[in-house]
Amino acid sequence: MQAILFDLDNTLYPAQCDLFSLIDVRINHFMREIVAIPPDQVDGLRRRYWRDYGATLQGLIRHHGIDPEDYLHYVHDVDVTSRLTADAALRKSLTALYAPCFVFTNGSRQHAERVLQALGIADRFNDIFDIRIADYQPKPNPEPYRGVLQSLGLPAERCVMVEDSAENLKQAGELGMRTVLVASGETVPGFDLQVDSAAAAADAIAGGF
Repeated sequence: MQAILFDLDNTLYPAQCDLFSLIDVRINHFMREIVAIPPDQVDGLRRRYWRDYGATLQGLIRHHGIDPEDYLHYVHDVDVTSRLTADAALRKSLTALYAPCFVFTNGSRQHAERVLQALGIADRFNDIFDIRIADYQPKPNPEPYRGVLQSLGLPAERCVMVEDSAENLKQAGELGMRTVLVASGETVPGFDLQVDSAAAAADAIAGGF
């Protein structure tokens, strides 16, 4: 493998940290206060936009004409250090990897930078590919994956992707990447490996899984 792609939220840190709940509040507030969507319509629209476009942002761009940069700045304006602390075990596992690591996220670069700093692993990543890689199209749409591969100058077969979302990881596998699902509990079929943490994923990759 020549590149290791890690999803960010709920992958590099456990979902139990519940960082997204802070972002979730900001998304709802943005829709109510900035876009002026009636409060009783917010939940339904979010479900619809996730179903139709894979992210709330795409629905707000298409149907409400919002500036995506305003949205990204607003919804990610949260204190990540209130939920995340330095992860020495993850840092050790990432340090042992033989190939460069990259973040590939549906969030923003700025949010990713804050998360990596809070976890104490910012220097273990060569770059961040965010929602801007394909004109704000989110995973699992194929365009952002292709944008990442083009930026890396690598075929999919030379990359491995580590993700907590089975749907997002399925797209990576269909393009030819090796796939590592970060999920505890029952085994989900269809991936090269399933582990319960990003550290375990890094250890397996370092060992030539």
